[in-house]
Amino acid sequence: MSSTELPSVLATSVAPKVGTVRVAAGERLRTVGLPGITLTVRSRPPVREGLPPALYVHGLGGSSQNWSALMPLMDGLVDSEAVDLPGFGDSPPPDDGDYSVTGHARAVIRFLDAAERGPVHLFGNSLGGAVTTRVAAVRPDLVRTLTLVSPALPEIRVQSSAVPTALLALPGVAGLFTRFTKDWSAEQRVRGVTALCYGDPGMVTPEGLRNAVEEMERRLALPYFWDAMARSARGIVNAYTLGGQHGLWRQAERVLAPTLLVYGGRDQLVSYRMAQRAARAFRDSRLLTLPDAGHVAMMEYPETVATAFRELLADTGELADTGPTSARS
Repeated sequence: MSSTELPSVLATSVAPKVGTVRVAAGERLRTVGLPGITLTVRSRPPVREGLPPALYVHGLGGSSQNWSALMPLMDGLVDSEAVDLPGFGDSPPPDDGDYSVTGHARAVIRFLDAAERGPVHLFGNSLGGAVTTRVAAVRPDLVRTLTLVSPALPEIRVQSSAVPTALLALPGVAGLFTRFTKDWSAEQRVRGVTALCYGDPGMVTPEGLRNAVEEMERRLALPYFWDAMARSARGIVNAYTLGGQHGLWRQAERVLAPTLLVYGGRDQLVSYRMAQRAARAFRDSRLLTLPDAGHVAMMEYPETVATAFRELLADTGELADTGPTSARS
């Protein structure tokens, strides 16, 4: 079964529609119904047949739109799809309410198994980095390469700027924050998120800001928005406390796929100092450090990330199968 033959359902039948999700030029959206979850998948038509598949997984509070700057640069290298995790983007909450890292990883595995697209080039940012690390560790058959942008792997000394996000995991905090910020406009919220996630918030264009504000307004109208945020934040915190074979660092050591690690020097959520530990943990890793980048390098420096991925393909012998590429250096 190809990915386009996955069972589909109308999104209106599974969640309230409160606004239109933005689709960039060259992108398309589809809704995929699977047991226990309904996922919205963003894709770009492949420039030719036979390209290896790629799947992109966003971070906490993000969506598949977080990959819209990078995906066009991958045309000719891979057949790109980006998923909205359950409860985020345009995907409704999971039936079982499981927002743990394992629950999100299970959703990604379920999608890949149903699509029969594996093994894929798997990308993850932040929470998505933790999720895809777990996927690569427990299902190596599904992963060709792994690219992690500021992955949310456990830190002993968390940066002070990351503490407010972690506090969302505490019971009642999301409700308190909602009441405290009830008079904040969508633009104020977006500017706050941008200041936290970008190394240089000035890189966001006026059009990008307008699009982000529109998306924020849409999400705030969703009745499950804060619940999904709080439960997923709790899932990250819980994953940080797990030891033994289920610990994320132990699972990183089990990853067999060639791995590209991308860390930003101005990241306020995942410490830059974790880059070297990650490079040691993943057995077949390459490290790209971007001193001026923040938490979302694929949005801030998409050309650099695309070039590094192309080099990963060349280094691992995968590039020979891709033919001409439109990725720009």
